[in-house]
Amino acid sequence: MNPTDRVEFTKDMMDYTILAPNMLDIHFSLFLNLFKQYGYNVELLKNDGRTVVDEGLKYVHNDTCYPALLVIGQLIDALNTGKYNPDKTALLITQSGGGCRASNYIHLLRKALKKAGYPQIPVISLNLSGLEKNSGFKIRISMALKMLSSLIYGDLLTLLKNQVEPYEKNVGESRALVNKWVEDLSAMFAKGKGYSFGIMKKILPKITESFSKIPVNNIKKTRVGVVGEIYVKYSPLANNNLEEFLFSQDCEVMVPGLLGFILFKVDNRLEDVKLYGGKWAKGVAMKIAMWYLAKFEKILRDAAAAYGNFVVPEPYAHIKEICTKIIGPGCKMGEGWLLTAEMMELIESGYGNIVCAQPFGCLPNHIVGKGMIRKLKELYPQSNIVPIDYDPGATRVNQENRIRLMLAVARENDRAAEEQTV
Repeated sequence: MNPTDRVEFTKDMMDYTILAPNMLDIHFSLFLNLFKQYGYNVELLKNDGRTVVDEGLKYVHNDTCYPALLVIGQLIDALNTGKYNPDKTALLITQSGGGCRASNYIHLLRKALKKAGYPQIPVISLNLSGLEKNSGFKIRISMALKMLSSLIYGDLLTLLKNQVEPYEKNVGESRALVNKWVEDLSAMFAKGKGYSFGIMKKILPKITESFSKIPVNNIKKTRVGVVGEIYVKYSPLANNNLEEFLFSQDCEVMVPGLLGFILFKVDNRLEDVKLYGGKWAKGVAMKIAMWYLAKFEKILRDAAAAYGNFVVPEPYAHIKEICTKIIGPGCKMGEGWLLTAEMMELIESGYGNIVCAQPFGCLPNHIVGKGMIRKLKELYPQSNIVPIDYDPGATRVNQENRIRLMLAVARENDRAAEEQTV
């Protein structure tokens, strides 16, 4: 299907229901409320199970990309339920640009819609790179800034929940508090409030304070970090509810936030100018963007450290610096050097037991993930990293058994360390 044949989302389609695949529950819930403020009726899909995979396999080759297969499968599966009027429905997916095959998802999806009998459904590209434009859907500067604010709130809520939930005395209290904050923030957003830098400096510490008041048990849990390809790392659909499984195995889970990935994507543009040359104006614009993002990173870190005894993420500049020990900043395909750097940060922060989750066919992430484990072991002998491949043919039992083996090693290491201190 020629990309020029696409069905454009126009201004007269504002009454359409826009379906979006899920990845991060907390973040995306905040994003959806923001879209509604701008008049878009966006619905986050929650359908999962084998039917999603089977639908994806009908239209996406098994060797193409597991995230593409799942995203397309989830959208087609939702349309097949009959719940949505195909003449009044649009689809929304992200496009990252660059060398990742994710930039081709949208074209694969359009081909799938045509084959599935839905050629009239428009597909909206959510991107900040000017890859595609729709007259009825535009990311204005104000909207982009509000999305950034929502991202910061989502990162902090996720960080705090993951550090409190495994220890809470009253089961479910952390998640209830997350839901309360999502509701409160959404109510503020609906009034056009809560986005400014000054207001966020006040609200973010209050969020931390509220989590610090949750009663917890003084017990020890196995600390586990999760890294990997962005969709598989975050999406419960893609990683077979990895965080829930680790939680059931008596673990505390640390997943690096989304802000680091945004900083990485902007910083890549700067590295391009440094390494290959380019327009002077582009370099200046990216420096301003990095400065602006660093301000938000600081208030996020300050808020996380304001109350309680929470582990605070290291600044982006630090993780970029430490990764230069083994990999260069020009490595940017897939998650690039960031994936390696996140493993290093997790190890140094006390989360040396790591699950590296990646699609089976994602070669760049195999290089910067699985390919770096040996070197990381040399630098950090205490590290305990297991790479887990996710694809339609991988069994959940095998994946979980490999993680259980990693956890057994982690607990043995903890016992050995305790014996040495006695």
